[in-house]
Parts: sequence; C-alpha cells; structure tokens
Amino acid sequence: MSKLFIVGIGPGSKDYLTEKAKNIVKSADVTIGSWRAINVFDDIGEVIGLDVKDLQEKLENAVDLAKNGKKVCVLSTGDPGFSGVLKTIKKIAENKNFDQNSIEVIPGISSLQLAAAKNRISWDEANIMTFHGRENISDILNVIDNGLPTIALPSKSVKDMAKFLLDNGVDENRKVTICEKLSYPKEKIITTSLKEVLTSDFSYMCVMIIY
Repeated sequence: MSKLFIVGIGPGSKDYLTEKAKNIVKSADVTIGSWRAINVFDDIGEVIGLDVKDLQEKLENAVDLAKNGKKVCVLSTGDPGFSGVLKTIKKIAENKNFDQNSIEVIPGISSLQLAAAKNRISWDEANIMTFHGRENISDILNVIDNGLPTIALPSKSVKDMAKFLLDNGVDENRKVTICEKLSYPKEKIITTSLKEVLTSDFSYMCVMIIY
C-alpha cells in the first residue's frame, strides 16, 4: 500500500531523534531529505538528497514514488508541522490526487522547543513565531509588548531581525537571547541586547528569544 511518511528529525543531534523516527526510516524503501538530516541516521537504505534549489522537485518526486507503491520517508528538520515540509507536501499531494490519508506525520522536537527548554520558558507562557521564508515579518510587532517572551525563527538572520526591530522603534537595550546551533557540539546561548546583536556574527541556525 502506498505510504508517505513525513518524519521530524529534531534540531539536528542524534540525541533528540525519536525511536519512532529511526524505525520508520529503517523500514522505508526510499528516504528523501537534506544531507544534514540524512546523516543523523545510522541505519538507512536508499536515499535522495535535496537542497533549497531542488526542494519542490524532490518533494514532488516523493509523492510520485509513494503513488507508485513505494514506502517513502521525507525528513523534516525539527517538527514537520512547524516551518517544516508538511504544508508543502499536502499541497503537492492534493495537486497529484494522492490520498491525504496515506500521509503519516511523525513529530519531532523543534529547535524552538529546545530553546524554550534551555531557557526554562513554559510554552504556554510565550509567543511562538516562525518567519522562515517570509519577507513580511511585521506580525512580530503585534506581540512583543504583550508581557510574554517571544521565541522566533528569523526569516533570514538574527541580525536582520534585530535591525527590523530597531528600525521600528524597539529599544536598543531590549534583552534578547540568541540560541545558536542548538544540540550541536558548538551550541551557543548568549543573552545580550538588540544593539549588540546588530554588531555580532551568528550563523543562520539560530533561534531568537525577545524579552
């Protein structure tokens, strides 16, 4: 029977990979994902690597393979339902008349979840936002002064996010925490100010917490 699994692999370290995810990948006919995601697994069969440039093409290929009877696994960093590939695959499946009931989502640990845990923040006492792939990030201005910390995935970089907030009148001394490369050996968590973020260098793998 055709089956398409969308598997959350967590923030990147094998330590945060679920047993369910490992078992699904082990039993799949084909696994599709970024090489960073593929390399998290020790026991994996046929793989198809993808990157940003061919993401749409490879996800369409995943649906086609599943329609042809293959057990297909698509890897999604973090959780598939939060800045993951779930939304895209559902649209592709609809366009290709692939039964949505043949799609199974295996949740993973989001980097935002890990950032909250590392900073001892309760999820129900924070604004959770993602701006991945979005040019308009003005929504953040509607929530950052509601008394709750805002945990966000920046659209581009934390420096761009800091500049946007400063350009829109947010105090340059506003306290922020940058969580960089969470779960990796070079993980770094720094609490500083918006002004300092603007003059610092961080990788693209960051979560930003605004207090």
